[in-house]
Amino acid sequence: MSSFLSGSGQASRRCLVMGILNVTPDSFWDGGRYRNVDQAVAHGMTLIAEGADIIDIGGESTRPGASSPGAGAELERVIPVIRKLRERTDIPISIDTSSAEVMQAAVAAGAGMINDVCALRRPGALAAAVAAGVPVCLMHMQGEPRTMQRQPSYVDVLAEVKDFLVQRAAECIAAGLPHDCLILDPGFGFGKNLQHNLGLLRGLDVLVATGFPVLAGLSRKSMLGELLGRAAEDRLPGSLALAVAARQRGARIVRVHDVAATLDVFRTLDAVEGAG
Repeated sequence: MSSFLSGSGQASRRCLVMGILNVTPDSFWDGGRYRNVDQAVAHGMTLIAEGADIIDIGGESTRPGASSPGAGAELERVIPVIRKLRERTDIPISIDTSSAEVMQAAVAAGAGMINDVCALRRPGALAAAVAAGVPVCLMHMQGEPRTMQRQPSYVDVLAEVKDFLVQRAAECIAAGLPHDCLILDPGFGFGKNLQHNLGLLRGLDVLVATGFPVLAGLSRKSMLGELLGRAAEDRLPGSLALAVAARQRGARIVRVHDVAATLDVFRTLDAVEGAG
């Protein structure tokens, strides 16, 4: 996975598309759709066929108000899916978790990346990530999923998010994670209101300027509901616009539900820009 982000040349610098595969009963968009292992694997293979560069598998919902299912339930949900996908594809698999136990088991099962909304701050998570030796995405979140959308407040959201992520990256490097294995995620929708999210996206190049690859997860989020008055199933056009905006500001990875549509937009832009 690190070669996708640290190599040279045009292909290594393009914006990668991470396909979301939630194996949860309660995620805001696709919760309950892929709880069966075979259904989840089939959807993962569909995302790969559509052109996903990475598959991000999560067994714990982090939607506003969500509570933790516990590591045992997470393991039961994600490990069989990771193993079966690993048997069928060599596409990088990311594990979306904050649990040290799940990180360890997922990497042992074939995951090649850790995507942690808590930025390795839960007990044992940093040590587990160091031992795993795979790329890690550190995300900013104000509060926790159960409380994060209760009147989030910042003096300067862009500066505060940047400072947190840079400091946390430095702490991870000091603990033994290589600089070139770290990815930063500003955490759109995680303890941010609409104006916070828009401010972060407008200033995404500030995070890119830190030198770390930046991941943007904006797909079908509630900010689009507030901005457009659309239910989650009607937010694809808005999601595509946000993915383009993130790419234009230097995001190296966009995390999306709709892989084929996102890649159609990116390939069209490449053709217009002469990059195809």
